[in-house]
Amino acid sequence: MAADKNANKTPITIKKYANRRLYNTATSNYVTLNDLAQMIKDANDFFVYDAKSGEDITRQVLTHIIVEQESRGPNLLPISFLRHLISFYGSSVQTLVPNYLEIAMQSFAQNQEQMRGYMQDMLDGLNPFGQFEKIGKQNMAMIENAMKMCAPFYPDCADSTGKRTQAEKAVSDHGKGLEDLRLKLA
Repeated sequence: MAADKNANKTPITIKKYANRRLYNTATSNYVTLNDLAQMIKDANDFFVYDAKSGEDITRQVLTHIIVEQESRGPNLLPISFLRHLISFYGSSVQTLVPNYLEIAMQSFAQNQEQMRGYMQDMLDGLNPFGQFEKIGKQNMAMIENAMKMCAPFYPDCADSTGKRTQAEKAVSDHGKGLEDLRLKLA
């Protein structure tokens, strides 16, 4: 998992200034919430601190990223989930919910990695171009038949000596090229 690979890396420090700008101290550049979202997808760990007070505001910034992501395109969080989450604030289970959600997300991520592994193992023995090869052979047979049918009407295609015509040679050579490609990929 990508997060495991970067577990030993030192988290990046992001400073948030009063003008709402975010400054990446590792790259000495200003960044956006989209940049931070990409850093998360790339498994780069970071913490966000208020530049003036030094307060850790990572949670607020991450929540802001979620709000921004939810406002665009397809939503990840169902309304029922959001309502349940809000209802837990101030209740007796509020202290249990963060640990439960963290464990659930870790389990989900592990299951996702296992599924990727299963799919990779399952597809390793298969030739992904097999269907294309089959379609290519069918197309070549159709072209060969069409060329044979056109031979009486076009003298260039016919060979009176019984040897292969230029069209048949071209079709045959093209078929060999497909076969060579299939062997290289196998």
